[in-house]
Amino acid sequence: MTRSTSNTVTLVTGGCRSGKSRFAEELACQAQTPRCYIATAEIFDEEMRARVDLHRAQRGEAYETVEAPIDLAGAITAVPEATQVILVDCLTVWLGNLMHHKEDFSEHCAEVQALLEVLKAPPCPIVFVTNELGMGLVPETSMGRRFRDVAGRLNQQVAALANEAFFIVSGLPLKLK
Repeated sequence: MTRSTSNTVTLVTGGCRSGKSRFAEELACQAQTPRCYIATAEIFDEEMRARVDLHRAQRGEAYETVEAPIDLAGAITAVPEATQVILVDCLTVWLGNLMHHKEDFSEHCAEVQALLEVLKAPPCPIVFVTNELGMGLVPETSMGRRFRDVAGRLNQQVAALANEAFFIVSGLPLKLK
């Protein structure tokens, strides 16, 4: 596997339970094996455990799974050379992890900048799942509003670097780019 600007980046965005993860998995499964699934979630409660278990069951044995709640760029660059595609689920959860764990979080922090740099010449095709947060109610708290705003800007930056972008609504993909 060679880092190359010819390796594609695909962004799949949508609302909660819109079908974006399923669509992203369908895209990634078009590639040969081996495939790598980078999971960004940290399990804090039983509801999150149930979501993670559901995603694992849906994936089956189709992917090697890597857990990367903080160092996403490092996980991407460390995939085995034979990897044909990486599926990252999801950018929004990863961003939430950064904001939770880093007392001095800035949207320009080293982890975000490292990810954006990797996307300029990815090691293989990458499919990202992210949440579109800007279409709902305005969050009640300043932290919620900040998270929504930072997630929106991160999504814009990744979309700008992506070769393709899809918006999923009610399980239906709309190609944006």
